[in-house]
Amino acid sequence: MTSELEIVFEQKGALGVVLLNRPKALNALTHEMALALDAKLIEWAEDTSISAVLIKGSGEKAFCAGGDIVKLYNEGKAGGDYPYRFYHDEYVCNARIAHFPKPYVAFIDGIVMGGGVGVSVHGSHRIATERTMFAMPESGIGLFPDVGGTYFLPRCPGEVGMYLGLTGNRLKAADSIYSGIATAYMNSADLDGLEAAFASMVFSADPHGDINQLIAVYCGDAGQAPLKAEQANIDKHFSFDRVEDIFASLAADEDEWAQKTLATLKTKSPTSMKIICKQIREGATRNIDDCMKLEWRMVNRIVKGVDFYEGTRAVLIDKDQSPAWSPSVLEEISKEDVESYFLPLEAGDLDI
Repeated sequence: MTSELEIVFEQKGALGVVLLNRPKALNALTHEMALALDAKLIEWAEDTSISAVLIKGSGEKAFCAGGDIVKLYNEGKAGGDYPYRFYHDEYVCNARIAHFPKPYVAFIDGIVMGGGVGVSVHGSHRIATERTMFAMPESGIGLFPDVGGTYFLPRCPGEVGMYLGLTGNRLKAADSIYSGIATAYMNSADLDGLEAAFASMVFSADPHGDINQLIAVYCGDAGQAPLKAEQANIDKHFSFDRVEDIFASLAADEDEWAQKTLATLKTKSPTSMKIICKQIREGATRNIDDCMKLEWRMVNRIVKGVDFYEGTRAVLIDKDQSPAWSPSVLEEISKEDVESYFLPLEAGDLDI
């Protein structure tokens, strides 16, 4: 192992360990990291000496705070092909994780957003801690919840996925488990012990069962999920298929929660919100591969647009938090405009 590497691979017993190693950048995922992870998963899937995989982040702040959006912004603004290469290879890796034949355990300790969700949520086991902070905040930068959000968000309880996709709201451990993002909870202080137990384990013919049994020994109760108490409100207001109807429902409700939620939505990209609404409804009946192919179509259009660059500028570059969305209102975005993001690409679909 060398600390200079952005992603480090190590075998401990029958455990393949992945360390996302950019702590100063909150372990943000680069193109090179996505390529390296994908290649290693291909290797480990066939390696009979590897029975399970563990992925974790370096440092105490983050598992992985997302993709390297600033580089995507700079390269995209310059007209380069980097955004297309990055998203293509990231999505291929996301799909590979979803189909990985062995236990894939993610320690989602700390911040997990965007690209970090993509390399964790599709794995068989996702362990949250008291430091977990999940979000898919893409509506606030003119993007959409990608890396498989088309698949996992519609599978959250009720309309929680629509709520999370549109608002970008953050979840702690209990809510992450309630929504299905995480599968277990334990104290961060116990993670090293669990990793050591994985590394010393003699796996049976049922490695998934072996992992389940060991996690059960270490896992605890994350406590009450605030989202559960908000479920009725979420379902009431986010069950519509049009963003305009969601806005109208919230506006007609004088409840503090509804008004706060409406205020949050009003800060988001109108184009992104309309795309997200269709995305989540489409994903409810599609398998993971079809969802990734749909996202590849969508992102190809997004990076040619305006809002992604304006949102990234406002939130991550200049940090004035005042994006000038274009169009600036929902009513200026037609159904045909939205559907254009989902049409087949001339170059063909994502090859997965």
